[in-house]
Amino acid sequence: MKGKAVLAIAVALAVLAAAAFIATRESRAARGYIDPSDTQLVQRGRPLYDQYCAACHGKALEGQPEWRKRLPNGRLPAPPHDESGHTWHHPDAVLIDIVRNGLVPGRTAPDGYESDMPAYAGTLSDDDIAAVLAYIKSRWPEKALAAQKEITLQRTAR
Repeated sequence: MKGKAVLAIAVALAVLAAAAFIATRESRAARGYIDPSDTQLVQRGRPLYDQYCAACHGKALEGQPEWRKRLPNGRLPAPPHDESGHTWHHPDAVLIDIVRNGLVPGRTAPDGYESDMPAYAGTLSDDDIAAVLAYIKSRWPEKALAAQKEITLQRTAR
């Protein structure tokens, strides 16, 4: 009986440790800086970007034409992810949230805003999302990259 109790406690502790490890890794992905100098991460992100993002945001990250002009349905076209867009104005945690959950009114979009941005939570893991963002960031000029890193680090320090 004691042996079974010890085994049950050991299994429960192992499960809790695994859950804590996963939660810590996910929270680091959501709060930490995604480094575009990580060439393996960038290489992993490129085909994911091509598969899931390029159809709307452009193969060269150029976005849809007239992305600042509302469509007849009131929504905005997909913005560019190159330096001409506003992606680099956001900290990594916000970018992860947008990819994971789509644009959420009151959180990552103005109240009442409707968007065609899909949520990829059921499709892309946090590691996949980080890889896509690393690829996008690897294409930015140094000035935009430095500004976005500062925004991310300021947000993370809170």
